[in-house]
Amino acid sequence: MRVSLMTLGDLLADPVTGTVETVAERHQSVIDAAAVADEAGFHGVHVGEHHGMEYVYSAPPVILAAISQRTRQLRLSTSVTLAANLDPVRVAEDYATVQALSQGRAEVVVGRGNFFTTTYNLFGQDPEDSHALFSENVELLQQLWTQPEVNWSGKFRAPIEQFRLEPHPDPAPRIWIGGGASESTSELAARLGLDLMLPSAFGNPAAFAPVAQDYKRRWAAYEHGRQPEVGACWHVNVARTSQEARARWEPRYRAYFDLMVKIITRVNPDPPAFIRKPFDFDWLTKNGPAIVGSPAEVADRLNEMAGVLDSDVNLLYFDMGGQPAGEYRDMVELFGAEVVPQLR
Repeated sequence: MRVSLMTLGDLLADPVTGTVETVAERHQSVIDAAAVADEAGFHGVHVGEHHGMEYVYSAPPVILAAISQRTRQLRLSTSVTLAANLDPVRVAEDYATVQALSQGRAEVVVGRGNFFTTTYNLFGQDPEDSHALFSENVELLQQLWTQPEVNWSGKFRAPIEQFRLEPHPDPAPRIWIGGGASESTSELAARLGLDLMLPSAFGNPAAFAPVAQDYKRRWAAYEHGRQPEVGACWHVNVARTSQEARARWEPRYRAYFDLMVKIITRVNPDPPAFIRKPFDFDWLTKNGPAIVGSPAEVADRLNEMAGVLDSDVNLLYFDMGGQPAGEYRDMVELFGAEVVPQLR
């Protein structure tokens, strides 16, 4: 099992201490935590992208470029790159630059960002076009990274003639498809030979098991010549004792849940079902995506849940709900020292 940091950049006052980081401190915290993760045996770091809301990370390639200079082995990725909203040429150039700076450690998880429909309005797009935009842009991104010269035409952007991307990445960054809410996402990933990253959500993770199985069936039909990989996302808090972890995390996890409800009901006219349910810490830590406790407890539950989804890579979201930067780094170090050796 490979484990990676995941961070979305929510900026909240810490309900435990009452303090709130500055935007600059919030950006620095993920760079510092990634440096610790690199030494602690983590596989990678995944940085989120949002625009015009209470998440302050809007430029993942800039953050990843900074992380590349503080790390030696960590894979540098996203959670997610908003491929439906961004111009694929610009995306290709940005992450090809990260690839050059990191000596080949860049990759991307591309997603539609369909939870946050107002982002489409911000970029002058129709949310009804999200599937078509996403498919077209991902296919072009793949061509830009794998072909020496691109000639292309589509529906949503100007044609490209005899274009060579600079810097041209060698090797091409790995592309994951992020999602699991629609069959079209699984089909696109399988058809293009791209791995699948299941979403981070507050429901029962077992609901995504049929999605992963369907994706693998579709993959097999295309005969790509290698086995597909599946990733999953978890909300995590680990401390020396279960009591310590649960006591400090419950108010922060509740604050993060409340933030999600606030944002999604504001920006999505058809919010997902979990938004309509009250926060239930016990249910989330027993049946949901939350993994909390001592190193032994966290290892046992992560092994169990990764087995349910047969996930090869597991993204761990530690820094939510006003989590202090120092405590964040300490958790990453503790996880690397005492949880990673117990993982399957």
